[in-house]
Amino acid sequence: MGVSVNGWGAANARRLASQFAPAIGLVAVQLVFFGMPAGAWIRGVVLGLLIALLAVGMALVYRANRVINFAQADLGFVPTSLAVGLIVFSGLPYLFGFGVGLVSAVALGAVVELAFVRRFAKASRLVLTVATIGITQLLVACALLVPRMWDQSAASQRIPPPLDWKLTVGTFILSANDLIALIVAPLAMIGVAVFLGATRIGTAIRGSAERSERALMLGIPVAWLSTLVWAIAAGLSFLALFLRAGILGVPLGAALSLTALVQALAALVIGRLRHLPTVATTAVALGVLEYGVSWNASSPLLVMPIIGVAVLVALLLQRRQYGRADRDEAAGWRLADEIRPLQPAVARLPLVRLMRCATATLVIVGLALIPIMLRTDQIIKATAVAVFAVIGLSLVVLSGWAGQISLGQMAFVAIGAAVSAKCTTTWNVDITLALVAGGVAGAVAAFVVGLPALRLRGLYLAVTTLVFALAVNSWFLNRQFFDWIPQERVERLPLFGRIDISTPTRFYVFTLTVLALVFLALRGVRHSRTGRAIVALRENELAAQAFSVSPVPVKLTAFTLSGAVAGVAGGLFVHLSQSFDLTSYTAQESLNVFTAAVVGGLGSLFGGVLGAVFLRGSEWFITSPEWRLLSSAIGVLIVLLILPGGLASLVVKVRDRLVALIVDRRSRTAIDPAPVGANGTVPELDSAAGRRDDFDDLDDRATV
Repeated sequence: MGVSVNGWGAANARRLASQFAPAIGLVAVQLVFFGMPAGAWIRGVVLGLLIALLAVGMALVYRANRVINFAQADLGFVPTSLAVGLIVFSGLPYLFGFGVGLVSAVALGAVVELAFVRRFAKASRLVLTVATIGITQLLVACALLVPRMWDQSAASQRIPPPLDWKLTVGTFILSANDLIALIVAPLAMIGVAVFLGATRIGTAIRGSAERSERALMLGIPVAWLSTLVWAIAAGLSFLALFLRAGILGVPLGAALSLTALVQALAALVIGRLRHLPTVATTAVALGVLEYGVSWNASSPLLVMPIIGVAVLVALLLQRRQYGRADRDEAAGWRLADEIRPLQPAVARLPLVRLMRCATATLVIVGLALIPIMLRTDQIIKATAVAVFAVIGLSLVVLSGWAGQISLGQMAFVAIGAAVSAKCTTTWNVDITLALVAGGVAGAVAAFVVGLPALRLRGLYLAVTTLVFALAVNSWFLNRQFFDWIPQERVERLPLFGRIDISTPTRFYVFTLTVLALVFLALRGVRHSRTGRAIVALRENELAAQAFSVSPVPVKLTAFTLSGAVAGVAGGLFVHLSQSFDLTSYTAQESLNVFTAAVVGGLGSLFGGVLGAVFLRGSEWFITSPEWRLLSSAIGVLIVLLILPGGLASLVVKVRDRLVALIVDRRSRTAIDPAPVGANGTVPELDSAAGRRDDFDDLDDRATV
């Protein structure tokens, strides 16, 4: 008995050590390298607890819906603005405003789940994640409108503490709001843990999170449990934002900065998306580390690179265990059910060939009319759309073909832009060579970032790329730290020393040419053995290995190819704007281009182009306020609700309908005495015509 008790105790000790090891390691880094006084340490713990509330809410949503909720912080932004209005502007009691805000937060979480999340129940988790980005923009707009009921602005407003209490620790003065946060935040997280572990509803939530299909068979109302989870997550978000408003004030603009978002995401993935104690303690440790770095760093811009290195090391030191649950999660994040090509026999039909030629002709004529019919500023915008189309193609390679989630693609674009601009401004290199140099730089950067992909998958890699994007923007390409970053005007030198491309129209033609060449090159890669191997690994890595496909070089090839295309796009962009401006390559822009690629459709190359045309084109060229909504959060949500496969699925749906009509007409009017199949189709066309009823189904797996 003693041996088994000792063994049980040792196993528990190892389990507890593994749960709290990341937090202990991060705090140790802070104590050793970024020491700070006791008052600052307490403030760091307070801010870390607020991030922990958000991270635990994100973990709950992930367990219920297998999705990263980018709207987590903004779920609490709207009720916080309401509570601030009641307490600060109307002068109502603290507890009354807090109670109204908490109730409204719970109700808002339920409404968001019922109105939006439930509509995407059968969609890819990647589509739902992009939908939460759209929900974020809607919630931010609502949060900014709420204070207008008092004709006030809630930005930077602090909620006065309900108690007249202060504690001086060194040079820091802690108020009652700090004390309330130190008490309420841990109690809220403990309450959530007890609810999940000790109640029947909590057990049902955990069971449905593991196997929703089995839970449904057992009679568990999975959908309503999801609504409950979103309500709880919104309540946690409100607590975080309300407590923050008492300490630092109401946030400006978005509820959560990208740095805080990265910390919450990092805590989530370090906790392996489901271990709440690890998620909570890691978030607190990251808050302490961030405050320590800010306290010691000579520049606040160094915070993100240092935090990023710590997060990456913590992720890489984790023991990778890929079981059934991990494989199920990875499968849920695959969006790229590729567009089914036409059968060769169908593609050779005269009417089908005529239809394809007519479509290509219309596209070419439309592109040719742009410089004739539009103003100069509009030609520049059209050129920018083409550049973003190239960026969309790079995301199709990485996220569509390889199934790797990149939330920091603009970082590779920025590196390519900086190198390309340096080649032009310093060495007067021809623009073609400058684009090649930018592509090489982007490829090298993507290769380096892709090395952790050999150990990190899915969301783990998404966090790594987002951290990389923030580090590139704040440090690596910042002129405060490196003097090689070009500052002067980037001239458009003659192409091959002969052809002038300095005018907007000429550069527009040049950009379209590069876009076409990149498109054709990637199309060739997709039909090659390399392209088939990349898609095979995405579909089933174990099966691909059985056919002698080596994962390491194939994954790195996908990363390198994607980075090269992004680097070329960066070279085009910096020559279009004729200056290198870091604000054009922010992490928020990375989220925007990722959203555009998903809206366009990651299942095909032209989906990457369609996404750029849809979002950027509707934003820059549509003047009607009603139609400009297409480029807003509402437009994104509408497209994803109607077309989960993106705009490309609509194009292919129309194509397949037209082809079905052509095949039917060919079957009915065929004079050829060849035998006719049982369903009235010519045997050589039977493989296509026999599937006419399936043309609506755009989710068939592509064969490799």
